[in-house]
Order: sequence, then structure tokens, then C-alpha cells
Amino acid sequence: MSKDNLYRYLFDNADVRGEIVQLEQSYQAILETHQYPVALQRLLGEMMAATSLLTATLKFSGDISVQLQGDGPVSVAVINGTDQQELRGVARWNGELADDADLAQLFGKGYMIITLTPTVGERYQGIVALDKANLALCLEEYFMQSEQLPTGIYLFANGKQAAGMLLQVLPSEDENNDMFDHLNQLTATIKAEELFELPAEDVLYRLYHQEEVRVFEPITVSFKCTCSRERSASAIRTVDQAEVEAIIAEDGHLEMGCEYCNNKYMFDAIDVAAIYAGTFGDSKPQ
Repeated sequence: MSKDNLYRYLFDNADVRGEIVQLEQSYQAILETHQYPVALQRLLGEMMAATSLLTATLKFSGDISVQLQGDGPVSVAVINGTDQQELRGVARWNGELADDADLAQLFGKGYMIITLTPTVGERYQGIVALDKANLALCLEEYFMQSEQLPTGIYLFANGKQAAGMLLQVLPSEDENNDMFDHLNQLTATIKAEELFELPAEDVLYRLYHQEEVRVFEPITVSFKCTCSRERSASAIRTVDQAEVEAIIAEDGHLEMGCEYCNNKYMFDAIDVAAIYAGTFGDSKPQ
């Protein structure tokens, strides 16, 4: 049975909500696309868990992107998610990375860009510096800047499994955060091994067995890439036709690869002519 699920929960005696996500198959699907160093395997897992948690906070249908950039050996790492909890991601790096490298060692002077793109409406983008000890603390800072809501985030990944928890004050007229502080202290006692090994319901019982907690039905989290032959054709159309035809003349075909899933799409001279004529139709990837 897949462990890739996200649970939402509420406290009956406090204006606080929570989320817990556990990932395995979807996490492995992303790691399988590239030979990532250990430090990046861990980071991508934390980013996946974070993106899933953030996606569950969306009040609209659409997409979310969590992107880290910097001037260090890792130039970019990004996880994209949808309101259907479909995730994909990729990272680019140069040279060797220490297994225990932290954010500063990976990205140097870096920042995190969170982009929310609703299906209907305007796009929102928030940016925070990667100047905290870990990704979870950077995300807590993002919530304080963007929503001004006290938020606790806990992220874990070990190259095989990834998991995370989010605790957040619900908007209300009561500004007393004593219950949030209490519940956040309980949540902070969670250990990676518990999230990796125990069912979500057991984790919640261990943490909050003295509280009144309502847990909602789980939402499946999955890896899904949005690449397609048609999208690749659209990308080719943005390049000068003479340049593309020169590649076809030299190599006999043009290959477009997807960084997210490693799928390859091949185009020959007939395909290219149809692309620029505007008559290229959907077909199966070769």
C-alpha cells in the first residue's frame, strides 16, 4: 500500500489546524530521474514534503512552485505541485557536495521563491532569503511575511522516505496564541523515525492524545510530470526555424528531453515543417 498521503486535521478546542504528509513512491520517482548527491536527495525530499503541505493550504485550484536559487554549487532546486497533490521536481548542481551540506553550503547566498498560480485569477509570488539553519525555518519566515500567521513546519527526508508536518493558527478575532504555542511544542517533539515508520493516525495520537483532534480523509500524493510531445513542439516553435532546420540537416532529427522525468521526444524534418506550419498535432512520444 502506498504511503504517499496527506492528512489534514483540526483541534476542537483551539483555532489551530494541522497537516501531516508521508512520501515514498512519489519521492523515489523524483530521485530516479537523476543521480543526485545525498545532500540533494535529502533536500528534494524536504522540498516535496513542504510543497505538499503548502499545496494543501491553497484556497483555489491551481499550481504552486517552490524554488531555491543561489550562487553556490546548487544553482536551482524546484518542486512544482498542483491542487490535486501532483508533484514533480528537479535540481541542478556542479561539483561534489558533502553528504551533510546545509543550505548555505548548497546555495551560498540564496533565496526561496514561492509562486502561486491559480487557474483563475492573478499569480502571487513571495520571496524570502535562505538565511536560516534549514528549509523549515525559511518557510516559517515566509508564512510570517505573507500571511502573518504563526506557523510551525517540520521536514524530514533520508533518501528513501520524506515526511513533514505543518501547524498553523487559523485566522480569528482571538489573538491569544497560547494554545498554538502549546500544540507547537508538542509537534516539535516528533522524530523522523516516527514519521517514516508509523501510520499517520498513530503519529497524531502520540503527539496529541490529550487533545480533541478531528482528522479528515487522506489525500493521495503522486509524482506526475506535465511534459508532452505537444509542449515540446511549442518550445521548438519559439526557436528560429533556420536554426532548427540546421540541426535536422546535421543530425537527422531533433531530440527534446524533459528534465523532470527524463522522457525524450524526437522530431524529424516532417515534424519540424508541421510545427512551423501550425499543423503539428498530438502524437505519442517516441
